[in-house]
Amino acid sequence: MFKKILIANRGEIACRVMRTAQKMGIACVAVYSDADRNALHVAMADEAVRIGEAPVGDSYLRVDRIIEAAKKTGAEAIHPGYGFLSENPEFVEAVEAAGLIFIGPSAKSIRAMGLKDAAKRLMERAGVPVVPGYHGDTQALVALATKANEIGYPVLIKARAGGGGKGMRRVDDPDQFAEALAAAKREAKAAFGDEAVLVEKLIEKPRHIEVQVFGDSHGNVVHLFERDCSAQRRHQKVIEEAPAPGMSDAMRAAMTEAAVKAAKAIHYRGAGTIEFIVDASEGLRPDRFWFMEMNTRLQVEHPVTEMVTGVDLVEWQLRVAAGEALPLAQEEIHLRGHSFEARIYAEDPSRDFLPAIGTLHHLRFPQGFGDAKGRVETGVREGDMISPYYDPMIAKLVTWGEDRAHALRALKNALADTQIAGSIVNTSFLWRLADNEAFKAGDVDTGLIARDANALTRHHRPDTRLIARAALLASGAGQAEQTDDPFDALAGYAHFQPVSRRGKLALGDEVLDYRLQAQGNGRYSIAISGDEGDDIATLRTDEPVRAARWPGHITLFCNAESFTFQAIDPLEAAADAAAGADVLRAPMPGLVKLVKAKTGDKVTAGQPILILEAMKMEHTMNAPRDGEIAEIVDEGAQVSDGTLLLRFREE
Repeated sequence: MFKKILIANRGEIACRVMRTAQKMGIACVAVYSDADRNALHVAMADEAVRIGEAPVGDSYLRVDRIIEAAKKTGAEAIHPGYGFLSENPEFVEAVEAAGLIFIGPSAKSIRAMGLKDAAKRLMERAGVPVVPGYHGDTQALVALATKANEIGYPVLIKARAGGGGKGMRRVDDPDQFAEALAAAKREAKAAFGDEAVLVEKLIEKPRHIEVQVFGDSHGNVVHLFERDCSAQRRHQKVIEEAPAPGMSDAMRAAMTEAAVKAAKAIHYRGAGTIEFIVDASEGLRPDRFWFMEMNTRLQVEHPVTEMVTGVDLVEWQLRVAAGEALPLAQEEIHLRGHSFEARIYAEDPSRDFLPAIGTLHHLRFPQGFGDAKGRVETGVREGDMISPYYDPMIAKLVTWGEDRAHALRALKNALADTQIAGSIVNTSFLWRLADNEAFKAGDVDTGLIARDANALTRHHRPDTRLIARAALLASGAGQAEQTDDPFDALAGYAHFQPVSRRGKLALGDEVLDYRLQAQGNGRYSIAISGDEGDDIATLRTDEPVRAARWPGHITLFCNAESFTFQAIDPLEAAADAAAGADVLRAPMPGLVKLVKAKTGDKVTAGQPILILEAMKMEHTMNAPRDGEIAEIVDEGAQVSDGTLLLRFREE
């Protein structure tokens, strides 16, 4: 077995690999960019090596620096995690050329499955069912349109390279084909450097079911049953589960047999996933599933398979890479119970899942899972920054129960117990999805989230008592001061008249005025004035509350919902009110990617002033009026929601 390995990745997967490797007595080397200097995976590692600046092209995709770090530290093997270089055959060859071991499949196996069209032709020859479609080399419009007519509409145009929904277009009518093809090719070229596409029959009620396979260098291949990943938005997985709901013995036998055939056809070694598209319009039938693609790496959702089989897939990866045979034969691998995984991201579901950044000022995960089992996979700690450079995943919540209903209840409870403040997160969306009637019934297909988007993503306004609680916390009333004066130390005490305070809170775009007055015995009357009218609530300071205070803000947690209030500084509010349209503030957290003006420039209303980037999405900010710039944010600055970007000179 290896004495030392290098993990060529970051975040939760780097931490996940380290936990198993260190448990096995293997020392771990981390690599990090400037943005990750203080990251959790760096702290967990036995050694850590800087490999470059924050952008992935300058760090985590630098093959030369990663191999240099491995050789410098004496690592014998490299684990790629997922993403980044994990499915790059050139990286595998470079690792092996350096005399190191790649913990994963061979470069030949990765290439065999790297292009969807070639992979599907290979699977057809191996006897694995493939979606009806055209997977050939011809890319001429006339030829592809003719094939689409033969297949029958609706069809799906898909980039042959890459994934994640890029270079993919649904076409319902022959008249739309040319335009959709051109758009798919442009997107595929930009994303993968390869504009070639394939055309397939569109499955009307598709489910995404995948099979975990594992092979070794001794010719053994096994499966570890299936996972259902049908709960997706824009082809990105949201909640995964194992086993697939509604799976019959006949369907499972046919699908797992096909998956093992696929792995054997390319002499696969290591952990891999065979992804199938399933027509669920008439339930799960053995003749209604087709090969979609193979992921030649460990999947993000691998924990649900570990929970239902009791197998540590990372341990298997390490043992197989070291030349050992698979630890278990097929008949020794058993399925028990049900497991879910929910991916917690820094993103705003109410704004079309706009990625968010920010500092995790408050981070609390479930301390237990009741009568179920669970685990939290994360690569961040309280105080860490969600940067715009990398995937905004915060954590994966994984639960296990004796059956599906038991595991789902545990997932909902775990989401409700999770508290995150400092960045917008998707926990309430995940909770609503877990509570969705169709999802609870196991009637899930890849279109579920899109169909129920309004109910799943709508923004809820907190009730009066919650707003009043935020006002009470913001005011500081009822909180004993650290003082030697016994009267000042009494919360809510005043010498001659009841404590009365006024202030303002911002809840999104809404400004709320509050007025509170002490009623005695720890009780306060709080009047709230806002867009919804005036309300009054009476609260006690000793009532339990789930809240987080962080610079200038208060976040309250209610079930899986979180509501963040900004405590408005009265001096700053007065200055802004006097300025009117003299200021421009950031509408969301982000990176100031480009500044197109400078102090002293005269600009006109609507003129592009700067570009704000949040997780690789660019947003142009325009001048709110004509005027001369007195102050403007620096290019490269990280800004939070509401940060001053521009101020005009007074006229």
